[in-house]
This record gives sequence, structure tokens and C-alpha cells, in this order.
Amino acid sequence: MTVVETIREKVRHQEQESSAMYDYGECHVCGEQMEQRRVKQEFWVKGKLIVIEGVPAGVCLQCGEKVVKADVGQSIAELVENSKRLQGVRMMSVPVLRFARKVA
Repeated sequence: MTVVETIREKVRHQEQESSAMYDYGECHVCGEQMEQRRVKQEFWVKGKLIVIEGVPAGVCLQCGEKVVKADVGQSIAELVENSKRLQGVRMMSVPVLRFARKVA
């Protein structure tokens, strides 16, 4: 079993254990109620962009703030730490733009 498969299985198992919706509480930024969603989470590791899809998270629909539970954060940390050994994962290319504003 690959590292990615192991992490996916761990997340599936965690979800089965807690079938009830998790209450993420109120957003610490704007005070609105957080909602449970699946999100894409981006990380820069040693100059490389890594995107993890399907992360269970609390999302504020007002300001966009995202939070994850501690066990999900630990699973993400394990996945990112082992990212250099991942093979056969889907790759994507992204445009890179430079911000340029004329000074008046």
C-alpha cells in the first residue's frame, strides 16, 4: 500500500468513526458559524507547491477562513512529510503571474 493509499484509508476510517457532523464552532476571524466542507489545501514545501484534495474542514462562508481538526492536521503533516516519496500521483500545472502595478 502506498503512502497516499495509507493516508486515504486513515481518513476514511476517521470519518466512519464519527459519522455525525463535527461542530467547528464560530469563525475566529469574523464570528460566523463554520460549516463542514471538503476543501483543497495548498502547501509550499521546499519551493514546491503541493495540493491535497478532499480535506475535511470547517469553512466560514462569510470570510473564507478554513480550519481542520487536530487528527486531520496530523494526517496532512504525515502526507506532506512523505511527499518526496510519492510516485504515481496526479500532477497539474498552474500559471504563474507576476503582480505589477504602475506607481502614479
